[in-house]
This record gives sequence, structure tokens and C-alpha cells, in this order.
Amino acid sequence: MVGLATVFGAGGGTSSYAEAEAADVIVMWGSNARNAHPIYFHHVLQAVRRGAKLFVVDPRRSETAQFADRWLGLEVGTDIALSNTIAREIITAGLAHADFIRNATTGFEEYAASVEGWTLERGSEVTGVPADAIRELAHAYAGATAAQLCWTLGITEHHNGVDNVLSLCNLALLTGQVGRYGAGLSPLRGQNNVQGGGDMGALPNKLPGFQDVEDDVARAKFEAEWATTIPATDGWHLTEMFDAMERGDLRSLLVVGENPAQSEADVSRAVDLLGGLDHLVVLDIHRTKTAELADVVLPGSASWCESDGTVTNSERRVQRVRKALDPPGAARDDIDILLDLATRLGHDWPYDTHEDVWNELRRLSPMHAGMSWDRLESLGGIQWPCYSDDTLEPPFLHGRLWAADPADRGRPAPFSSVTHVPPAEPITDEFPMRLTTGRRLDSYNTGVQSGGYRSPTRLGETIDISPADARSLELTDGEFVRVTSPRGSVEAPVRIDRGLRAGLVFMTFHFPDEIDVNQLTIDATDPKSGTAEFKAAAVRIEKLP
Repeated sequence: MVGLATVFGAGGGTSSYAEAEAADVIVMWGSNARNAHPIYFHHVLQAVRRGAKLFVVDPRRSETAQFADRWLGLEVGTDIALSNTIAREIITAGLAHADFIRNATTGFEEYAASVEGWTLERGSEVTGVPADAIRELAHAYAGATAAQLCWTLGITEHHNGVDNVLSLCNLALLTGQVGRYGAGLSPLRGQNNVQGGGDMGALPNKLPGFQDVEDDVARAKFEAEWATTIPATDGWHLTEMFDAMERGDLRSLLVVGENPAQSEADVSRAVDLLGGLDHLVVLDIHRTKTAELADVVLPGSASWCESDGTVTNSERRVQRVRKALDPPGAARDDIDILLDLATRLGHDWPYDTHEDVWNELRRLSPMHAGMSWDRLESLGGIQWPCYSDDTLEPPFLHGRLWAADPADRGRPAPFSSVTHVPPAEPITDEFPMRLTTGRRLDSYNTGVQSGGYRSPTRLGETIDISPADARSLELTDGEFVRVTSPRGSVEAPVRIDRGLRAGLVFMTFHFPDEIDVNQLTIDATDPKSGTAEFKAAAVRIEKLP
């Protein structure tokens, strides 16, 4: 969200899902959408069947890459090097969209100078991608009538994830592949309603509707509605919260629907810090590992089908959630639990229904103003922005950048000169292999929701390695090995994956009760977003006796 907000002012994807079907070139970068976002990938496949060209940029030849016209298997952590090389090729080949750059952007000259040294030869050497593949992608993307550029956690879960996103935004600005139907930037969110959480203000520097907490006018509006004073400075993101625990500045924590004791990088540190708090409260449906550390557990939370509300997906579509079942036993809706907590803390919040909460948001967030409860119901969901009750905006964002009248274009979109920096943890003789992590189709996150049963196709976690590494280490499918990083060790069975190159191994964090992969991952974080570098840890593999 940070990268998109930096360039365009709003932290949401610029396109709707259906627009993928209208694109003639689709670039999926750091995204195994076939497994992690199958609904979106259905739209991609519709475009491919219609004749669209699909490029997949990913260190692994993933399930998604198997559908691609061209797979660009780059070295982990070289995304900026590749995007800068693509940009230079577009510029030197005369394929940049000069009118769009002149009318709708700023900072082009500085940006062009910053990528000048990224020749095809240098880019190929650093990234491991053949020069002809880089050239092919550059020419196809720049020459497309409409191109989609999609990414997921393979881009953002790095110590420079925001700069990775900025580098991809640069490519869209360079070619004018944004602000038109079918042309755009699509970040697919890691979990359901991540977009909605950000929209509602669950960011340390934003009020609901992506309004800056430092904006005096916006802050005054919320202060009047909430009858309180809001600090004009940014709060802590999650990584900063753990740092504050370590310093002793954060002593009490309420965790709602999150499991940081198993989802954080360098999870051993996270568990120690959570366990050392003066007071930890967890509100959740399941008894998570985090709940086991808590002083107070509020286990009454109703599930998604037992409450009303809204969710917002990756295409910015707000959809109603409707109660289908009564919660069991003493379980209660989240809103009732939070209202009760507020009352016990001395506050009288004026909400009787979920719709009351939503209407407050509509009063305070201009981009939600036109989304009445009834309208969300009748239309089956509405994409933001929606400014009034009787209009709908186009499904894509930033069409203003193409306005004929300069006065209608608003703030120009800035290019960002970003520098390639390798992963925080280098490969060494002691730890000679690169571990990257991700998701699989049939499991979910830390396994709290999907770990209670066995899939007929996957029986648990594995360490996926290349055929070349399997031969050199004399390993066979199913054989157990010890995987060690500078932070810890786990034991896991081997799965030989022909989509991996020598030196690269892959695991998920879906089965932490059995194999806690986040004991291996590094908590080097992006200073702009607080996201840890889950995608690039140095490890060694040892054959067990």
C-alpha cells in the first residue's frame, strides 16, 4: 500500500479483476496466483485463451509460470535490477510514452539517468535472466494496447519491498500503462480483507479512507466525530511494535484475529517478546499459539458467517457480509465484544448496529460516501472511490492522468529512482543456499484454519529442492533433512521440484506446529512499510543419519 500511495495518493490496485481479460499483455511478478489467488488467475486464463501474452517473473518456475509464454527466473532479491533494465531498454528503444510522461508525471529525467547503467548485459548478469527475455518483456509491455502488471508478496516481503513496488510503478508510468481500462497495476493482497483493513485506517500513518494523520483538516474532522484528540504523528507498525517491546516502551497489547507467535519472521524472538509483556489480550475464534501466551483470552468471537459487516478485496470492491448462522454457545460478534470493552473503559460509543458503524465511515471517508448499506446490497458490491449516492466511478483508478485539460489532471505521478540492493542476508560457505517462502493452494497462513485436517494431495510441509541439489546432497523424495539458518533449525521431508534452480529452496509457513519455518526466516525489515524479508534467508541443508 505504501508504494502505490506514494505514487498515486491511494494504496489500492488501479484495476478491476475483469480488466485482466481485456489486456493483451499480462506480467505477473513475484506472484504464484494459480495457487495463491486462483479466482483472479481465472481472469488471467481467460485473457490467455483469448490470445493475451503472459510473462511470469519469479525465482521459481511455479504453477503460474507453467502457463506463461515466457518465464523470467530471476535471482531472489534482484527485482529492482530487472525492472531498471527493462526501463532502460524501453527508453533506449524509443518505446517510452512521451506524451504521458510529459503531461502526467514528474522526475523522468532523474529517473532515466538512474537506469542508464542497467544495460541488458548488466541486468542479465545480476538477475540471471537471459538478455533476450528481458528485451522481449520490455518490448511487449511497452508496445501493448493494454497491459496489466500484477504482483504479490514475492515483491513486498523484502527488506526493500516498497522500493520494489515503486520500481514496478515506474514501468507503468514510463509506458502509460495505467489509468485506462485494461491497463493498470494490480497488487493481490496476502489475505482476505487486507485491503479493507488498510482502508479502515489500520495503518500507523493513515485515518480511514487513506487520509493522512498529519493532515490537520482530516484529523479535525475525526476529532469532532470521536470527541477526542488524535496525535498528529505516525504510530507504530507491527515491526516497530516488537522493537518497542524489546525496549520496554510497549508493555500491553490487544491482538485481534492475528497470530504473530507463528507468523512473524524470526518467530523465536517474537514469542519471547510477546511472553514478556505485562498484559497480553487475544480475541480470536481459535486457540492460536499467540492465545496460549495471553493473560486474557476472549474466545467468543463469531466467525465470518455468523456476523454482518463488509470486506474489501484486492480490486477495491466493498462487499456485504451477511449473517447466515447464529454463533454457537457464548460466542459473540466482534463488534459487541469491542463495544463492551469500550464501555468498561469508560466510553459510550453510539453504535447499535453494523450499519451505524458503516454510516460513520461514510461521513468521514469521501471515497466511501456513496456506498449506502442498501446500495452495497443491491449492486452486489461497489469499488471505491464512490463519492455520491447516485454515481459510480470507472472501475479503474487515475484516469485523471489522461485528462486533456491540465487543470483536471490533479497531482502528477512521480517517478522514483530506486537502487538495487541485494538481500540483507548474504549466501556464505556456512549457509550456501537461499530459502524463499510462499503459499500452497490447499493450505492457509499459519494453519490455524486449514491445519486441522490432511489434504488428499499434500500430507504436510516439505522442503522443496532442485533436482541438481538433490543429486549433490544424495537426497530422495520424502527423505528427512535438517534445514538451518543463523536463527534456528527445522527438520522436514524433501520434495524434489523441477521448477527450482540449484541453490534455491522453498517452504511455506502453513504447518508451524509440525515444522516452524519462521524459525529460519530473517526479520530484516523494510523501513518504509515494516514488512520483514520472508523471501530471502540463507540456509544449509544436512542429510540426517
